Amino acid sequence: MRITKTFAETRTATAGRVGLVPTMGFLHEGHLSLIEAARDGSDTVVMSLFVNPLQFDRDSDLAKYPKDLERDVDLAAAAGADIVFAPEADEMYPGEQLTRVNVNRLSDEMEGPNRPGHFEGVATVVAKLLAGIQPDRSYFGRKDAQQLAIVRRMVSDLSFPGEVLGVPIVREAEGLALSSRNIFLSVEERAAALTLSRGLLAAGDLAEAGERDAGRLIAAVLVEIGTAPDISLEYVTLASQELVQPLDELDRPAFLAVAAWSGGTRLIDNVHFDGDEAGFVADRGSRLKTKSILYGGEG
Repeated sequence: MRITKTFAETRTATAGRVGLVPTMGFLHEGHLSLIEAARDGSDTVVMSLFVNPLQFDRDSDLAKYPKDLERDVDLAAAAGADIVFAPEADEMYPGEQLTRVNVNRLSDEMEGPNRPGHFEGVATVVAKLLAGIQPDRSYFGRKDAQQLAIVRRMVSDLSFPGEVLGVPIVREAEGLALSSRNIFLSVEERAAALTLSRGLLAAGDLAEAGERDAGRLIAAVLVEIGTAPDISLEYVTLASQELVQPLDELDRPAFLAVAAWSGGTRLIDNVHFDGDEAGFVADRGSRLKTKSILYGGEG
């Protein structure tokens, strides 16, 4: 395992087919699944670790984002990473940052209005990572469904070489989608948050049984969330995987996404629908069998 601090040092340290896993650190099993996927398809696996200030719309959220470099390096090495690229801010953003990347239309819905500037920050930092490291493949979690679609479109529109691969969600044993922010949930807030995944998985069952009406799929999620009055809902939306446009009917590859607050913690989750009108399969992700490493478990 090698820790690098600059793009030039990182490029020099790679060989063969390069797989990139971009992260902001404080790793959990979702991140480790990305590293493992990259390990299967790469000669050199690079995990970047940089808490990107451009993608935070709240200074308080940035300030409390958990950080533990030593822990993350050990976990990344055990999962199969060869290099951890952990740059300082002046390596990522030398001087005044005058150039930003904005992917229109795909940023307009769901997370876009709720997190102004977020996707511009994401697209900018990912563009810099792709240009600076020059991977053959980059790996992103399907949990951030809109982000995955935006990165794919940016790579296509700007003719970046290499592939962008999406990896299924990893869930805690009870079904909650893994997120570094889960550590902030109280026992009561966690119980309420489980209504998000229960609703999405119920909608997945409906779609696989032949339901195609977006309103009915969304209603399945709302029924579950309605059992937890302390949840503050931002949206439930069925959107196309390619262009992230809201759909009235499940008639193409899509995802059903939800965002909500449980106490002071904002959570997102989704279920992807892969296939076509002849039949859709819901990607429910995988579940841990033990307590997450976020809480001191062994994964």
